[in-house]
Amino acid sequence: MSLIIAMSLFALSMSVSPGPVNLVTFSSGLNYGFMRSLPFVAGAALGFTLLLVVVGLGLGEIIALSPVLMQVLAYTGTAFICYMGYKIATAHPELPGASERQPHFFQGAALQWLNPKAWIASLSGVSAFEATLGNGLFIFASLYLVICFFSIAVWAFAGARVSGLLYDRSNLQWCNRIMGGLLVIVAIYLLYLHI
Repeated sequence: MSLIIAMSLFALSMSVSPGPVNLVTFSSGLNYGFMRSLPFVAGAALGFTLLLVVVGLGLGEIIALSPVLMQVLAYTGTAFICYMGYKIATAHPELPGASERQPHFFQGAALQWLNPKAWIASLSGVSAFEATLGNGLFIFASLYLVICFFSIAVWAFAGARVSGLLYDRSNLQWCNRIMGGLLVIVAIYLLYLHI
C-alpha cells in the first residue's frame, strides 16, 4: 500500500507543478473556458500515460543510452513548446466561447511527447519505482492517468476562473502575452538543463 501512496504522490507532484502543458492548459481555460479545454486535458493525460508505458517497456533505456536521441528530443521539444508559446502570445483575445485556435486532444498528446519535463518524469518515475512490464508498470500508469488528468484539469479550471476577472480584451491580451512568454522561457530553461 505504501508503494501506491508513493507512486500517487510522485504523480501528483510531477503533474500539478508548472510546466509547458500546464501553462498551455491554463491559457486554454482562460480563453475558451473549462469545458472546452477538457479535450486538450484528456489528450495530455493520455499522451503522458502512453509515454510512461512505452518508457517502462524499454524505450527509456534506449533513449537514455543515446545522447544524440536525447539532444534531438531536447531541441524538437523546445521548438514545439516555443511555437505553442508564440501561438498563445499572439492569439487574439477571445472570451470563452470562441473556437479559433483552441488547443485540441492531439496537441495535448503531442505536447507531452515533445515535453522534456514529461520525459524526465517518465524516466525518473520508471527508474525510481522500477516500474517495468512485470513490476507494477500498469498500476503506476493507471494511477498516473487519473492523477494527471485531474491535475491538468485544475489548471484549466484556474484559467477559466481568472478569465472572469479579465473582462477587458486588452487585459486578456496581456495575459496571453505573459503566458506565452512564460512558456517560451520554460522551454528554453528545459533545453538549458539538457545541453
